[in-house]
Amino acid sequence: MGCQSLTGLITNQKSMKIAFDVDDTIIIPSVAVNGMNIPNYETIKIFEWFKAQGNEMIIWSGSGCDWAKTWAEKLGLEARIIRKGSEMVDIAFDDCDVELGVVNIKVKRINNNISRKEWNKEKH
Repeated sequence: MGCQSLTGLITNQKSMKIAFDVDDTIIIPSVAVNGMNIPNYETIKIFEWFKAQGNEMIIWSGSGCDWAKTWAEKLGLEARIIRKGSEMVDIAFDDCDVELGVVNIKVKRINNNISRKEWNKEKH
C-alpha cells in the first residue's frame, strides 16, 4: 500500500463511540477503599487519550444518568451522558463482563471480594 492510499485511510477514518461506566471503572467506590469515592486515575488517563484522538466520549452508569452526570462534572470529563446500554458503541469499558460495544474491555475492580450490594442501595 502506497503512502497516498494510507493517507486516504487515515483521513477517512470516522471517530469512534467510546463509553465508560462509572462505578469501579472511572471511580473506585468508597466501599472498596473504606472511605470516599475516589477517581480511578489510570482509567481516566485512558478516557482522556481517546478524547484527544477525536472520539465521541460517552459516560453511563447502571445507576442512571444522574449518577453518570454527577461524576462527569466532578471529574471534569466532557462526554455525552446516556442510559447504559441504550445504544451500541465501538468500545465499552466496564468492571463487569458486558456486551455493550463492538469491543468490551473489562476494568479490574479494586477489592473485588467486597460486596457492593448495600453500597449500591445507599448511593442514590
